[in-house]
Amino acid sequence: MAYAKTLFNDNFLEYASYVIKDRAIPDIEDGLKPVQRRILHSLFEVDDGKFHKVANIVGHCMKYHPHGDASIYSALVVLANKDLFIEKQGNFGNILTGDPASASRYIECRTLPLAKKVLYNPEITEYVDSYDGRNREPVSFRSKIPVVLIQGAEGIAVGMSTKILPHNYEEVLSALKDCLQGKSFQLYPDFPTGGLVEVSEYADGNGKVLVRAKLDTKDPKRIVIREIPFGTTTETLMNSIESAARRNKIKVSGITDYTTEKAEIEIKLARGAYTHELVDALYAFTDCEVSISVNLLVIKNGLPCQMTVTEVIKYYAGQIVEVLTDELKLEERGLKDKIHARTLERIFIEERIYKRIEDKKTKKGVIDTVVTGFEPYMEEIKRPVTEDDVERLLKIPIRRISLYDINKAHEEMQQLTDRLKQVRFHLKNIVSYAVSFLDVLLEGVNAEQKRKTEILSFDKVDVREAAQRNLSLSYDEETGYIGHEVRSGKVLFNVSNYDRILIIRKSGIYSVTDVPDKLFIDKGMLFCCLADKDEMAERVFNVLYKHNETGYAHLKRCKIEQFILDKSYELVPDGCEVMKLSVKDGEEVQLKYKPKPRLKVLEENFPVDDFLVKGVKAAGVRLSAKEVKSGKFAKKKKS
Repeated sequence: MAYAKTLFNDNFLEYASYVIKDRAIPDIEDGLKPVQRRILHSLFEVDDGKFHKVANIVGHCMKYHPHGDASIYSALVVLANKDLFIEKQGNFGNILTGDPASASRYIECRTLPLAKKVLYNPEITEYVDSYDGRNREPVSFRSKIPVVLIQGAEGIAVGMSTKILPHNYEEVLSALKDCLQGKSFQLYPDFPTGGLVEVSEYADGNGKVLVRAKLDTKDPKRIVIREIPFGTTTETLMNSIESAARRNKIKVSGITDYTTEKAEIEIKLARGAYTHELVDALYAFTDCEVSISVNLLVIKNGLPCQMTVTEVIKYYAGQIVEVLTDELKLEERGLKDKIHARTLERIFIEERIYKRIEDKKTKKGVIDTVVTGFEPYMEEIKRPVTEDDVERLLKIPIRRISLYDINKAHEEMQQLTDRLKQVRFHLKNIVSYAVSFLDVLLEGVNAEQKRKTEILSFDKVDVREAAQRNLSLSYDEETGYIGHEVRSGKVLFNVSNYDRILIIRKSGIYSVTDVPDKLFIDKGMLFCCLADKDEMAERVFNVLYKHNETGYAHLKRCKIEQFILDKSYELVPDGCEVMKLSVKDGEEVQLKYKPKPRLKVLEENFPVDDFLVKGVKAAGVRLSAKEVKSGKFAKKKKS
């Protein structure tokens, strides 16, 4: 049992680690998941400037990716639709409609120049054996730009997940440039589907954003969706609108999708509905508004790491300097080797050292003679002449020696020397060189790479306010039922599913409840209204009640402002019964007393406004010490 437990724990940890590091979470160094990295590596290997069948790339990539062709194909389509590193030819699907791509045998792709410019340099990239040991693949590309922010990423691993939103290519490069120059910067998401975004809670990449569709509301009877929220498609958006219409949340008569390269969904409004009334309801009850939670988790130094957008930019400010330094040092070594080779070649030919080997019969004699011939020129050569150098010189064809152009050789040497000086200057001013590298990339920004998503501050839509009151609330006094599904009785007023109503029963008990489908309350109801906070704060309830033992009438004036949903409260004290209730202003109470010996006044009026408004728990004011026969509220008579 202990062995089984240990085996399970060890295997689970290995599996979890594998899924986190090698499947779902992108690496900070190049912003790619392993399958994406292997796809680009395959494209670099077969790159000849022409388009390649995606099926061929998938087959080639299977040498590195042990999880089958389906996962490679789908990852390649997603990566190509980012329009950053891969040029497409054929039907790669539609990110707006959600239509799938054609089969891999029908579509083609190739790498864009940007991919090689910012990712590819095998001589400074670490490679490891592929899963079967037959090939070599990169551990990660040494990217010069924050691909993880530009493309975004989403993945679910064991016990953790990542959700990185895409950012604008131009803005990311500008932020990286500002960071290198010590300036402040701020980055917000930009989506390929456009739309609107509210970023007040973005929290530098670890909060959430609110995204909305862009609506054309010029026509009072028609709304056209021109741009859709990120993470939705025209199909899912239309389904959410149709669902809201079925649930009576919005009134529409028809919805049509005209989307091609740009989104265009036409919503025709029902009779009696107008554009300005429907906008908030679309945001409240459909996918026209979507909240996206963000979690910037990446693999850094072989371990999962939570980072912010600012930290990613600062990381790449260091990485671009490091990568460019390595590339310049590599070029410097290459230039020095070329200058050394050209110097040896020039001296070998111009000083006719090759003539001295004509009488040498052994290989050693030839080599020694050539090396000795260079000794007078060692100050110019500046590096020991090796056997490999001699071998290379001896392989020069006679034709090349006879046609040797001294002026051309000097010109080529001058170009190499000038470039070496330039490289050394860049190494001394590496940050300025990194900034100039980014400037070159920024000069290549086209119209398609400009910001698509507009950043706005939204007023949050209250679903209760946005809901249309298109349900009829009815009360049947004979059965005692109230609700919007009660088909008999009296229609009280129109409500929505998000409303709450105040019900005051004949017994004096009141409660606040959500609008019911069908609810039994009593066969006598005094009053019912919407429990709107603003209205309840203004509404004064005038309650006329009498004490059952004494028969004395009391008047209570109060407001019902605080309550617990579905809890019952008593409006009048125990042992009393409600006679009448009114919410009107400018009224008076008209009382009639029971006739008794020596009782001369049998009727009396009391202006309601003469009495104070008190708390709902306070008792009413006794109007007289006479047993009341009846009472009512009436409009105050003019004096």
